[in-house]
Amino acid sequence: MLTSLPADWQAFLGQQALGDDLRAFLHKEYAQHTIYPPQHQLFEALNLTPPDQVKVVILGQDPYHNAGQAHGLAFSVNPGVKLPPSLRNLFQELQHDLGCTPPDNGDLRAWARQGVLLLNTVLTVRAHEAASHQKRGWEGFTDQIIQEVSKNHDHVVFILWGKAAQAKQKIIASRHTLLCSVHPSPLSAHRGFFGSRPFSQANAALQAHHQAPIAWCL
Repeated sequence: MLTSLPADWQAFLGQQALGDDLRAFLHKEYAQHTIYPPQHQLFEALNLTPPDQVKVVILGQDPYHNAGQAHGLAFSVNPGVKLPPSLRNLFQELQHDLGCTPPDNGDLRAWARQGVLLLNTVLTVRAHEAASHQKRGWEGFTDQIIQEVSKNHDHVVFILWGKAAQAKQKIIASRHTLLCSVHPSPLSAHRGFFGSRPFSQANAALQAHHQAPIAWCL
């Protein structure tokens, strides 16, 4: 049985948020292949960040596709797992931006519990097959999340790293704060991610709109 969408997000998005074709595809994939994240963590980002508590959205792409990494939050990995390069670069910028000592693991659930929605545009992937679940229906679902958050909140900070994330600007209302740069991947981080100071900028935007800042240091 496919993990159910959290009730608060189901009400927020509507009854048909997860299409029948996508459900059927996921049932088959989980039955026949090794899929990440595990089913019970499929909607972990939504479980940890209810719709009425979203203050910041950090948009990723696919989940990590190696064993033990993905647990349902964009960029985050389970404790004890070696940091992927993008996350290592993210922590380097966090240290430069706010002086945070790099944490000893890559678990970002503390951010999620403060209202940081760590959302991938595609929520599943086959083991060791990057992008294997793209264009199967997830994009419409996650676009709906972005649109509904944009429509129903007075102010949210959207952190959009890389071209794929920045393409979502067109479905975000102008009253929100958009922080855009290249992706923290080693392929691009030195072209504008390092030095972009997204964490302090996000907090400044939140405080300017009378919202509590995020405690980014882990």
